[in-house]
Amino acid sequence: MSIIARPPLPEEDLEAVLAHTRDLWAEARGKSIFITGGTGFFGMWLLESFAHINDSLGLGAGAVVLTRNRAAFTAKAPHLARRPDIELVDGDVRDFVFPPGRHDFIIHAAAETGAKPYEETPREMLDAIVGGMRRVLEFAGHAGTRKLLLTSSGAVYGPQPADVTRVPEDFAGAADHPVSGSPYGQGKRMAEDLCAAHGGLHGLEVKIARCFAFVGPHLPLDGHFAIGNFIGNALRGEPIEVGGDGTPYRSYLYAADLAAWLWVILFRGHPGRAYNVGSDADDSILNHARRVDEVRGGRGGVRVAREPVPGRPPSRYVPDIRRAQDELGLGVWTAESDGIRRTLAWLAPRGQG
Repeated sequence: MSIIARPPLPEEDLEAVLAHTRDLWAEARGKSIFITGGTGFFGMWLLESFAHINDSLGLGAGAVVLTRNRAAFTAKAPHLARRPDIELVDGDVRDFVFPPGRHDFIIHAAAETGAKPYEETPREMLDAIVGGMRRVLEFAGHAGTRKLLLTSSGAVYGPQPADVTRVPEDFAGAADHPVSGSPYGQGKRMAEDLCAAHGGLHGLEVKIARCFAFVGPHLPLDGHFAIGNFIGNALRGEPIEVGGDGTPYRSYLYAADLAAWLWVILFRGHPGRAYNVGSDADDSILNHARRVDEVRGGRGGVRVAREPVPGRPPSRYVPDIRRAQDELGLGVWTAESDGIRRTLAWLAPRGQG
């Protein structure tokens, strides 16, 4: 399938990221940031915000981006691929050749979230996550890295108990090995453990972002992200399709807020500390679907595949974000409806591709 070039992110979003991070960038002046996963959802926001901030503040910084498909990235984001301050290097995160030079900062955002073949071969998923983490830590020692950010996942907590409305970082649960999908959570937990062990031995400042659910431009519209699927329905003029019974509770942080959070955690987060990243404004999947329909003008309605099971408590995947709020001054700055509206506006001129 041909890859459609995506437009740059909205200027107001990039300005918002700059506004929330302006006082952090002095230490990055003239430095290099190495980013894995730079061509995915997180990576695109990190790269676009980096480029905007680099220009706005005259930092003279550079970003080196590991990619498995340089041609695909260039086709999707030619405005980024042609920038002199962004260098693309080819390789798999598990065995990439170390690029030369010093890289004071690393953001390890490469992730396999269940896409084939990983959902069918859990061993491959674990190898990608854990093997990739080992390689990145080896590179950090080689490159003289001072600060490393791992984008982990709320999946490390395992299934959220019904009586825990918002899961905190000190929650003692963990993914159960036989549970479907648990290799992803187990892999991320192992990656966190590797970071903690390595950082303590080598003096590397490791920060961990346990990421939950998000909405915004570049979010896949045909994957495991419910709100992405809803937005895909909206763009095609279809009814919003809820595949289950609509009762699970989720929350969605807008991607511009996400990008600001990740930069703040990288530069200002406490070494060895994990921070939940997401919104605590929870609601049912059904109501999130209705919100997408409302934003598009209520033209298609919502269809729910199954009736709720009487008496069964709804599942939850919602973070407690008080640590990020209290320690780092982070917040949910963009309302979900506004985030949906901005996403639809960014996608609408070219469709979902």
